[in-house]
Amino acid sequence: MSEKVVLAYSGGLDTSVAIQWLKEKYGVDVIAVTIDVGNEKDFSAVRQKALKVGAIKAIVVDAKKTFVDHFVFPALQAGAVYEGQYPLATALSRPLMAKLLADAALEEGASAVAHGCTGKGNDQVRFEVGINALAPHLRIIAPAREWGMTREQTINYAVRNGIPVPITVSSPYSIDENLWGKSIECGALEDPWVEPPEDAYTWTKSVAKTPDKPDYVEIGFAEGIPLSIDGKDLDGVSLLQQLNELAGRHGVGRIDHVEDRLVGIKSREIYEAPAATVLLQAHQALEALVLSKDQLRFKQKAAIEYADLIYNGLWFTRFHLDLAAYVKSTQRFVTGTVRVKLFKGTSSVVGRKSPYSLYNLSLATYDKGDKFDQSASVGFIHIWGLPVRNQAQIQLLGQEDGPLGLSASRSKPRGKKAGK
Repeated sequence: MSEKVVLAYSGGLDTSVAIQWLKEKYGVDVIAVTIDVGNEKDFSAVRQKALKVGAIKAIVVDAKKTFVDHFVFPALQAGAVYEGQYPLATALSRPLMAKLLADAALEEGASAVAHGCTGKGNDQVRFEVGINALAPHLRIIAPAREWGMTREQTINYAVRNGIPVPITVSSPYSIDENLWGKSIECGALEDPWVEPPEDAYTWTKSVAKTPDKPDYVEIGFAEGIPLSIDGKDLDGVSLLQQLNELAGRHGVGRIDHVEDRLVGIKSREIYEAPAATVLLQAHQALEALVLSKDQLRFKQKAAIEYADLIYNGLWFTRFHLDLAAYVKSTQRFVTGTVRVKLFKGTSSVVGRKSPYSLYNLSLATYDKGDKFDQSASVGFIHIWGLPVRNQAQIQLLGQEDGPLGLSASRSKPRGKKAGK
């Protein structure tokens, strides 16, 4: 009986070629496991393709709800965005896939897990660190890292072996997508000076083709989790699907990012993330309404750590559990509604409300009803500025030309001469 290998199968170029390559190189039986995180509409076609290419078995796992509830929304609560731009769509799906691949390997009696990642990307780290954490006895094979073929050579290998792939030399994009976003790379996109061709985008319209009238959407949150659109309760999967369609129609969610990969190189990545863009913006606006200044500032630091943790493949760590506990605590009062305007490629928050809002109109208003005691500001400024005055009188005003640009003509403090 041949050794069994479970392959993370997407139906794309690398994993389609990997089925044939694994059989040739290792003489193994390949079980294709395709995980539905919102990345395909017709998984029956993907399954049939895996069998046609040579897999002895093809399994499709519907993981959309798990992905949204246990990976996407916790990252949203954390405000996790890598290097200020990437909402981490692909990165968030990998620990879930690692878990399901390990489960499949155990159920099918496989001794190894294979993936289609190259040796230059981040996903190889995410898959392998995750699998090693969950099932360290499993061997890991990375065909695309081993075979040493260029993109064009891989396409030619597929053609020679009769492997159908949705990629040509003239349109060589490498694409990964799920409900939280779509990643596009390769081809013309590798030149950071070249504007992304319009055919790279499929989720978002160009600004020239967007509606001339804006849409307004009201998003309801409970403890940092989005639960409704325009007053209608929706499950997480449906909510993301609806927002992706609506915001994408207005051209919202295009991201052109030169990012720092975990393996030490810079890479130009194109992302489409309509729902993620809107929800992250709305969530941040609601937090600004209900969290204190100190909470907001510290959480911004935690958000960077959380994003790095996800990007770097460290989901299955105690550090993640500790950080997640902090994030969950911050979300206790992040409940309310945010109104967002979608228009010509942009989304902007135009309204927010919450039963836990720290915004107090009687303190903020300049109109009648103002209850702020402005006379108290005199004493406040006196105490607040005390250390500034003290240091200026003793140290700064006596400098002829210090780093603060103080004029030498300013009066110097009086005091005893040196040595007396």
